[in-house]
Order: sequence, then structure tokens, then C-alpha cells
Amino acid sequence: MLLFRPLRVSTLLMLICGVIVACPASRSQQPQKPDAPIATEPPVEQSVNVISANAPYRAISGKERIQWAAQQTFGLQSWLTGTFTAAIGTARDSPAEYGPHWEGFAKRYGMRFSGVASSNTIEAGLGALWGEDPRYVRDPSLPIRHRLTNVLVLSFTAHNRHGRLVPAYARYIAIPGNNFLSNTWRVNSEATTSAALTRTGYGVLSAVASNAWTEFWPDVKRRMFKK
Repeated sequence: MLLFRPLRVSTLLMLICGVIVACPASRSQQPQKPDAPIATEPPVEQSVNVISANAPYRAISGKERIQWAAQQTFGLQSWLTGTFTAAIGTARDSPAEYGPHWEGFAKRYGMRFSGVASSNTIEAGLGALWGEDPRYVRDPSLPIRHRLTNVLVLSFTAHNRHGRLVPAYARYIAIPGNNFLSNTWRVNSEATTSAALTRTGYGVLSAVASNAWTEFWPDVKRRMFKK
């Protein structure tokens, strides 16, 4: 039952934020060009989670917000991270309340999943109210140093509905918000203010890692599977 409680909460959040995403504030306006141009990317790399470089900016739609939240929650990067962290926690038997072996692994994976789903839903839903675009802007034409800077900058900023970079307020709320919210269903050893703050720090690092994955994984995949 412990595993299903957070999943029910995450499902409820998805339904609530789905209504928010459908509100008029999330509708696309006339396309406008971003302040700084970015290079064009091959069509194969296009995704609802990545804004095309150097193309005229188009505000994210409500449907694309839902797709972004789903991809960030169920995508390969999230699955690999969840599997790795759950395996580490199981090997260390931390928290001890979950126990070792496969049952403990499933509980740890489910607990992380509920937090990730909540965070992505909150960010996508709240961002719809003021037009914050959670998608990442990938630019493979830049030197590595500038691409790394891009990863860091877009971890703390986002495009508004006019294509300008602004502080990512919805993300600032979503990361700590989901970690303190999850205290309501976590085991006692993890349901503390200190633990929530620690998880918030890891959440920020996870956002940076997610951007790095989006920026560089297509290059790695292309080299790995190059014929």
C-alpha cells in the first residue's frame, strides 16, 4: 500500500494540472523570434521537449506541456536514473524501513517516481499560468564550452511566451514543492525538513543532468549506432 499511495497522489496532480494546462493562459500566441539566434538542428532531432535552434520561437501548447511532463517522467533518462538510485539505496538498505532485496528496490523506485511525476506536473501546470516554457534549447553547433554553459543557464531559466529567457519560477516552486509534499507519504526517517532540503538539492542537480542528457545524448547515440 505504501507504494500505491504516492502513485495515486501523482495521478491526481496530473489530472489537476491537466486542467490548468488547458486554461487560456497556455494557448500559443503569434510566433516571435527569441532574443538570441541559435543554430538549426536536423529534423531527426526534433522533439516536444527541445526547442529548435535558430527557428522562430513558437509558444508551447497545452498538449505539448502534457507530452513534456510525460517524457520527463517516463523517458529513458528518468528510467535509468531511477533504476540506478533505487539500486544504490537497496544496496545500502537506506532507508531501512523499505528493507533489502527486490521489494525494497520496488518501493524506492516507486517513491522516486512519485516525486519526479509530481515535480514535472507542477512545473508544467504552474508554468502554463504565466507562459513559462519548460522545454530545453539544444544547440549542437556551439563549441562544447558554450554548450555546457547552455546546460547550466537553462537549468535556472526558461523561455516565456515571447521567447525571452526569464527565471524558471515554476521550476523553483516544483522542485522543493514536490519534495516537501512527498513528506506526507514518506517513511519517518525521510519525512523531515532536513531530508526534504537534501532532496531539493539533488533535484536541482537532476535538472542540470537532465539538460546535459538532452544536449549530448543525441551526439553519443549517433556515434554509438553509426553504421
